Amino acid sequence: MINKIIAFSINNKFIIGLLTLALIGTGIWSMMTVNLGSVPDITNNQVQVITQSPNLATEDIEQFVTYPVELSMGNLPGVTEIRSISRFGLSVVTIVFKDDMGTYLPRQLVQEKLNELGETIPDKFGSPAMGPISTGLGQIYEYTIKPKEGYETEYSPMELRTIQDWIIKRQLTLLEGVVEVNSFGGSIKQYEVAINPEKLNSMGISISEVYEALARNNVNTGGAYIEKNKMSNFIRGEGLIRSLEDIRKIAITTENSIPITIGDVAEDVQFGNQVRYGAFTQDGEEAVGGIIMMLKGANPNAVIQDVKDRMAEVEKSLPEGLTIEPIIDRSELIARTTDTVKTNLLEGALIVIFALVLLLGSLRGGLITATTIPLSLLFAFILMKQFNVWANLMSLGAIDFGIIIDGAVIIIEGTVYEIQKRIRSGKVKFNQAKMDEVAYDAGSTMMSSAFFGQIIILIVFTPILFLTGVEGKMFKPMAYTFGFAMIGAIFLCLTYVPMMSALFMKPIQNKKNWFGKFERWLEKISDKIIGGIQKVYMPLLKGALKLKLMVIGSAVVLLVLAGFLFSRMGGEFVPQLDEGDIAMQALIRPGSSLTESIEVSKKIENILLENFPEIKTVTARIGVADIPTDPMPMDIADMYLILEKDKDKWESSETKEGLIEQIKEKLNEDLIGVNLVFTQPVELRFNELLEGVREDIAVKLYGEDLEVLSEKVQEMANIIQTVPGAGDVNAERTSGLPQMTVRFNRDKIAQYGLDIQKVNDYISTAFAGGTAGVIFEGEKRFDLVVRFDENHRKNINDLRGMYIDLPDGTQVPIKEIADIEYVLGPMQISRDDTYRRTYVGVNARGRDVESVVNDIQQKLDEELELPPGYYITYGGEFENLQNAKDRLVIVVPIALFLIFVLLYFALKSFSQSIMIYMAIPLAAIGGVFALWLRGMPFSISAGVGFIVLFGVAVLNGLVLINRFNSLKEEGVTSIKDRIFTGTKERIRPIMLTATTDIFGFLPMAFSTSAGAEVQQPLATVVIGGMLTATLLTLVVLPVLYTLVERRREKKEQNNLGSSNTRSLATILIIGLMLGGTFSVNAQSDAVSSEYPQQDTLQTISLTEAREIAIKNFPQLKAAQLEIESEEVLRKTAYDFGNTQIFTGKEEVGNGSDGIYTQIGVQQQGIDVFGIAPRLKLQKEKAALAENALELNTLEVEREVSRAWSSVYTSKKRYQVYKKMDSIFEDIERAARIRYETEATSKLEYLATSNQGNEVKIQLEQAYRNYLKSLQRLNLWFVSDTIYDVPDLPAEALDEPLNFLTESLKTHPALEVSEQRVNVAKALTRERKSEFLPKFQGQYARQEINGQSGFFQYQIGIQIPLFLGPELGRTQEAQVNRKIAEQNFYQDKLELETAYKNMREEFIKWRNSWNYYKDEALPLAKEQQEGTVLAFKEGAIDYVTFLQNIRDAIRIEVNAWSAFDNYLESRYQLEYYLEKSN
Repeated sequence: MINKIIAFSINNKFIIGLLTLALIGTGIWSMMTVNLGSVPDITNNQVQVITQSPNLATEDIEQFVTYPVELSMGNLPGVTEIRSISRFGLSVVTIVFKDDMGTYLPRQLVQEKLNELGETIPDKFGSPAMGPISTGLGQIYEYTIKPKEGYETEYSPMELRTIQDWIIKRQLTLLEGVVEVNSFGGSIKQYEVAINPEKLNSMGISISEVYEALARNNVNTGGAYIEKNKMSNFIRGEGLIRSLEDIRKIAITTENSIPITIGDVAEDVQFGNQVRYGAFTQDGEEAVGGIIMMLKGANPNAVIQDVKDRMAEVEKSLPEGLTIEPIIDRSELIARTTDTVKTNLLEGALIVIFALVLLLGSLRGGLITATTIPLSLLFAFILMKQFNVWANLMSLGAIDFGIIIDGAVIIIEGTVYEIQKRIRSGKVKFNQAKMDEVAYDAGSTMMSSAFFGQIIILIVFTPILFLTGVEGKMFKPMAYTFGFAMIGAIFLCLTYVPMMSALFMKPIQNKKNWFGKFERWLEKISDKIIGGIQKVYMPLLKGALKLKLMVIGSAVVLLVLAGFLFSRMGGEFVPQLDEGDIAMQALIRPGSSLTESIEVSKKIENILLENFPEIKTVTARIGVADIPTDPMPMDIADMYLILEKDKDKWESSETKEGLIEQIKEKLNEDLIGVNLVFTQPVELRFNELLEGVREDIAVKLYGEDLEVLSEKVQEMANIIQTVPGAGDVNAERTSGLPQMTVRFNRDKIAQYGLDIQKVNDYISTAFAGGTAGVIFEGEKRFDLVVRFDENHRKNINDLRGMYIDLPDGTQVPIKEIADIEYVLGPMQISRDDTYRRTYVGVNARGRDVESVVNDIQQKLDEELELPPGYYITYGGEFENLQNAKDRLVIVVPIALFLIFVLLYFALKSFSQSIMIYMAIPLAAIGGVFALWLRGMPFSISAGVGFIVLFGVAVLNGLVLINRFNSLKEEGVTSIKDRIFTGTKERIRPIMLTATTDIFGFLPMAFSTSAGAEVQQPLATVVIGGMLTATLLTLVVLPVLYTLVERRREKKEQNNLGSSNTRSLATILIIGLMLGGTFSVNAQSDAVSSEYPQQDTLQTISLTEAREIAIKNFPQLKAAQLEIESEEVLRKTAYDFGNTQIFTGKEEVGNGSDGIYTQIGVQQQGIDVFGIAPRLKLQKEKAALAENALELNTLEVEREVSRAWSSVYTSKKRYQVYKKMDSIFEDIERAARIRYETEATSKLEYLATSNQGNEVKIQLEQAYRNYLKSLQRLNLWFVSDTIYDVPDLPAEALDEPLNFLTESLKTHPALEVSEQRVNVAKALTRERKSEFLPKFQGQYARQEINGQSGFFQYQIGIQIPLFLGPELGRTQEAQVNRKIAEQNFYQDKLELETAYKNMREEFIKWRNSWNYYKDEALPLAKEQQEGTVLAFKEGAIDYVTFLQNIRDAIRIEVNAWSAFDNYLESRYQLEYYLEKSN
């Protein structure tokens, strides 16, 4: 399939070009429109239920609101967690659902429960409502409304807030992607009737009468219509209040016909403001602004751009002198993180291309490979768009183009190799057809291994997809994107790269122009680099093979050391992304008023702006906003410090951490009683939504009693402060809220005829303000409220002196019916899964989170005593880390298991798979050391880096082992030669892939721009791991291979029971290494120098060879299976047709029930007469298969015997030339000495030298023939072990043979042919059985006209009347039978003729061998020895010597050739003499 795709791509270049252009176009469009963010949205799937009841205390909120909401939500499907916060006037319950439930189903379920809750929560205690559909990344744009210079005094905070609520907020509605605009700061305008209670008392008017009078006089009505002059005149009564004056004129009652109006009893009728529970300041002044909340799942970049465009329009509609200034614009963070990714990818790509071109030695090859980088990225963008994967720091951050283009590198390197090979063989003309062939050969050869490597990397990333929770949301996009890019690279390697190779990799004809010179220079540089690496590496490898135990011991020591370092490394969840700004929480004295908090915030802002020029602006949000998704009390201020992004302009400090320390020191000097906690804006929001806490670590304390919780949490905070690295220690404020508590005397209440609800309504209206209606100003609407004037809302005496109306019209002060006093109450009650809890928040400073938590845990266990039922858990980032680690414990083994399975599929060897698997711990060593050297703790980013590393690390080992195995298959039997040859050949691709993988991650590892903190651990692990994996793989893997292979060979020798004699393994390896590429001298030197045998090659006798071949050869196994197949098919002889079960009605109608068949059974096509013929046919077919197996076995024995004898005789011929080569070396040395002493002429010396060289050539040829025969023999064994034949005397093989036979009738070949006739006869009988009848039967139970108890049956016979088709098939079977008979006669004639011919051939070669054995060989040996001796003594001249020695060699070689032909004819003849069993 792969080869077909490559061939199609090369042959259809235009189509591939068009598809590439389509990929580019679609990819660019996808890249421009894909969802773009800064980091993945890790917020869990949650719904917030918010209940505002401004007049209820904390405990009342918990009891009457929070608990019922929690209880009703607890049994909803898919709920994983319920958290709640109850504070004065506010309840926020967060329900967390499973992620797979989506966004809207949970909200629907919650809304259904909220509808039911209306009966549970008392009236006037607030109505629970769901918060906006947003996430931790939802606050995308924060702005303020600021007066321009010169207009500072023109607009009050109330007017600014009105403009925000009724001009700006309204125009931001219906903006796609905006779910809510949350207003904060300023004062919400109200029409206020400020009552003087003393006036009311003096006039005998109650506050409830004022309230009722306002409500009655602020209504419109209608009176239908009157018809007049054919028109309908509608009646409308306008009674709505339009101004303050209208309010003053409203009459409450009359006394002596004189009206008492609102103006008479009110201290003032004025524009007031709603009681504030929050405020906003900026740069030392109160301000008004808004937060734009983005819809969950929307594209932040697009939404922010739409917001900016709309803001530009809104600004035009603002009153004169006002402007809108952004405080936080998330698109800036997105731009900075995107720039980081862009820079890292670009720099990584450039470095990879540079390394490619240098190591590959081809500019065009490097550029073709380089073009796959943007194309694979565009392919990834297409799939990201399709599968809604966001482009952000994490999804794009792990892409290493070095890993992505590994496949393209291998193909291009293969193309360069193919071109060089053809050039070396003399082919210098490369037309397009030849280049197409080269590209196909390289692509099809290399893509199989490249494809497997790419699949391994893809498989390695799949376990990341099983991560869940926060870590899943963070790292799944990375796995998806990397997988998409890798799939794109695979497609490009199959199509685009072969096509481009065929077009542009053609060798340069004119090598004198600048480009040709540049390419040649590149080749030389590349060769020098690889040569330099080999010079360093080869001695190292030789030393490692000598000191195997030391190498393995060193690796084990390094692994143990790495494990020790890893255990001491500590851990954090994910390195903090530097958002560029600071979020600082100012925790003011508990119970502080809003005014106090505002003043402290202003003071902090002024101090920061005056002392730190790096801070551009400071904002503070105090308390809660309109939509209290962030339920803060009034004594906490969330402050955003917006910093200068160019750190070169910083003056106070060079780092953010240093700046935070200086800010802390300065504020601690100037402020008293203010605790400071530092974090970052998005991080703060994520922490709060995920865990309900704002710090990195939450030490949670669970219990029942609020006082005990408050006491113990403070003890915990004091203990934790002593832990090194525990910064910003902050105990949750659960108590200390000053309350004026009204405790009613129920006896007095009953005595005066009052009820508590009425009294509570009085208190609420007098101090909080009761809404008596709404006043419209055009489209704006403002509440009309009644409350005491400000002078009567200042202290506890104003509350005690308030009068309550009695049923008889008189009044009584509230202090008469209740005790009113100051009581400290709970500030906040937090609950997790319906259990009360409090916590201590801690940020890790200068240490990793895990080690800090471990120290905290140890300290608390030693120093803190808890009452029974109270317990501690650890949450926040630490909890995320633990959950992620637990998941990694599952995910990493899955990844490792998948790697091993793929390796086993590739190698089909358990031991070799384990061997390559050792690259994983070797790679882990480098990853751990790299983290340690850079001072980085273990994080989930590093964990994902290890997963990536493990997949890439095994590829180098796989490349090496595959080459070792292929060398073994080619006949290289010496383990050392396999290792040296394999490593030498594979050093370039290994260095290419390792270098590009490392260089691709370099920019990511050392980047300092926004977001680099998250990428650095991952890149550091991969770089460090690849360094050690490459180095140790090239050293340790050959050592392991040597040990495993030697153990395997010894085991196989023991199994065969053969002796461990010295063999020709080394000769075999040397022969394959030579490969016909060296000169004659080089070959002879190599062969002669390697004759001292290094390894043992197992020998095998002829009988053993036949047995192993018969046992292992696939053709014989297939023949055996064919017998089983025919035996199984006997079951098909019994054909009883098909069974049909039915029901139905007939004769129904005209009021008749007819005949109702309740159930019936029918059997059709019962073929009784066909059983016997079919059984006979299958029996004959099984017999045919058995005969075929016997014949195949006989043929395999014959071919194995021939191959065995070929090895034996070629080995004998090789030994002849080897002996002669040794003789000629001595003769040549003597001739050289005689020539140098002028004892002979130069001609004589040259003649002797040339003859010696000729013998070397003949030795090389004999050696190659021996190797060829050896490979042919071992093909029959289907075994990893290479076998040789023993050095037996020729007489052992020359046993007497009775070559006469009376008949060949029982030969298996004729048995097979004859059995084919029997099968044809049986088939004819089986066809004739189709003319015989078949039976059928039917039975059914019936009801007739409603009466049961009837049944029906049928018995029938099927007779074939139209016999045409069956007759044709029968006649065909008869013809086939006759054909089989004629083939049998023909086979018989051919077998007899072949036997007679082979008998004559055997006699001929037997006689020839007898002549050589008995006469020629002894004379030739005597002639050879005498000639050598005579020449050395000077008795004969060189001409006579050469003539005699040539004759002796020729006779000996011809003798072994005759013996070869003799054995060949003998084993062929034995085949014909074999009888059938």
